[in-house]
Amino acid sequence: MFQDILTERLCLRSLCPDDADKVFAYRCDPGVLQYQSWEPKSAEEVRSFINSMLTREFNVPGWYQVGIERRGTRGLIGDCGVHVLETDSRIVEIGITIEPASQSMGYATESINAILELLFERLSKHRVIASVDPGNLPSMALMKSVGFRKEGHFVQSLWFKDGWVDDVVFAMLADEWRLAHQLPG
Repeated sequence: MFQDILTERLCLRSLCPDDADKVFAYRCDPGVLQYQSWEPKSAEEVRSFINSMLTREFNVPGWYQVGIERRGTRGLIGDCGVHVLETDSRIVEIGITIEPASQSMGYATESINAILELLFERLSKHRVIASVDPGNLPSMALMKSVGFRKEGHFVQSLWFKDGWVDDVVFAMLADEWRLAHQLPG
């Protein structure tokens, strides 16, 4: 089970079945959907996915979505995907989705920093990666702003929504996280 993380303005928490309608609504927004690989067909599909996570541990191989809401309110503004790799559980891929009405307010930065602290400091992960469409300029800027390195730009390397697309891979090591935050190694 994921334990809530409180930041200055946010609460990162486990998703619950009541979140399904909200998740479905923002993930179906055309501006959000164009960069997302998960295209749920219904709120019921989202609810089923959420229910499947309720029986899983957070720190095991596979994808786990963490809900993001403003502190003191009850209402999702987004979610953060955390994928512990099946090939090596010390490596994690992350992704983030923020509803359009809550974008450009620093919530993604605050959420990613909280997730990175959890992964590196409490769960002792070695490496965190993120895969970004180079056309998604806000996500490209986000990854750089939280300290990720751009490791590669792979040209037409992914088949996505009926066409070949580029993929930019960002990464951060635990040592880089600690150095940037002046923490002992």
